Amino acid sequence: MARAAMTTTQAYEVIVIGGSFAGLSAAMQLARARRRVCVVNAGQPRNRFAAASHGFFGQDGEPPLAMIEQARRKLAAYPTVGFVQGTVVSVTAQQRAGSPENGFEVVLEDGATMEAHKLVLAFGVQDGLPEIAGLRERWGASVLHCPYCHGYEFAGQRLGVLYHSPQSGMHAQLIADWGPTTLFLNGDTTLESAERERLLALGMTIEPAPIAALEGPGQALQGVRLQATGSGDARVVPLGALYVAATARPASPLAEQLGCAFDDGPMGPCIRTDANKMTTVPGVYAAGDLTLMRHNATLASAEGVLAGVGAHQALVFGP
Repeated sequence: MARAAMTTTQAYEVIVIGGSFAGLSAAMQLARARRRVCVVNAGQPRNRFAAASHGFFGQDGEPPLAMIEQARRKLAAYPTVGFVQGTVVSVTAQQRAGSPENGFEVVLEDGATMEAHKLVLAFGVQDGLPEIAGLRERWGASVLHCPYCHGYEFAGQRLGVLYHSPQSGMHAQLIADWGPTTLFLNGDTTLESAERERLLALGMTIEPAPIAALEGPGQALQGVRLQATGSGDARVVPLGALYVAATARPASPLAEQLGCAFDDGPMGPCIRTDANKMTTVPGVYAAGDLTLMRHNATLASAEGVLAGVGAHQALVFGP
């Protein structure tokens, strides 16, 4: 939804930064509480690379962007909701006149400003992918992260797991429940011999050679081409899907600007929140992949519900 040019500062009770599963779920709770809420959306949801979202209640197999658009339409029916299409470049806490609480000034890329009593950070994360030829363009199609989200569609095919840490053996064992699995070490030599023997005993294949490229038509994966060695030419291992544990980092520096504390997660930093999804900065809430150790669309939406309810109750009862 396009935004008209702002000539004055727009004031809301809550501004939600991020308009995907978590952000829209948070805004819905606030809208139903009849609070003035605005969703600021940069239009780059993490799941935009996936053709379908799976495992989400009542929406299995639906395109993520269509789900987001449907949620926006339903949210727009509430009269206290506003939408802004744009990127937030800075957020600062400001003392509110006549109140012991801080408010927040939000500045957009085009220079427009907004104010709110509370914030919900739901701008998501960006995935860090290995630099392997042919991998990035297949991300979300045949190079995957979550077997619960996409594993069923590749069940029974030859599957691969890209080694990334000592936990990769457990990852490979999990993926093997969907089909015959190869653990690609990609030249890494840190897999312990005991773990190697355990995986082999479970019927998995271990491929130590470095990967040269992923091959197949379009976004489909047909095989992993290994680098040639001194003993022979490059080999191609047939494969239908490759699972990669991507690293994740916040898609915006706003939480750091505000001074929110982070915890170390298995794939990257997570914003620390309490049971009501408030961060370590009073009045600032966070939800979705920003706060989750395990990333999943259903969990992101649920986190948004908690953040929206938490922000509303803080408006009622105080910080």
